[in-house]
Amino acid sequence: MIAVRDIVIYEEDFLTRALLQEWLGEAGYRVRIGNSRGAGRDAPCDLVIVSVYMPKQAGARCVHDVQAAHPGTPVIAISGQFRPGLAAAGATAQALGVRHVVAKPFNRQDLLESVRVIIGP
Repeated sequence: MIAVRDIVIYEEDFLTRALLQEWLGEAGYRVRIGNSRGAGRDAPCDLVIVSVYMPKQAGARCVHDVQAAHPGTPVIAISGQFRPGLAAAGATAQALGVRHVVAKPFNRQDLLESVRVIIGP
């Protein structure tokens, strides 16, 4: 029996958040919405997806707050400020301290591929 993987989403845009919940839920993941940024520790999970807003310092601070709420949990950062074709685990991901970055807009396949690389099906 395969364990259900828990994913927490930090996304302020309602429509994007709903789409992420739908895609991930249909793929068999259990999805919940994270507490407001910087609000202490959240319940344990297998993966965090966080929407990052720029400028750069604000984005890094946002990621740091989410990582503090989920110590040791892998993070995928999504943003409309990332350029298309950005290497998922490249320099931007390393600079932010996350496992993968995904540029918005993205499709279901792009999102699920990043999730599966990190936590599996």
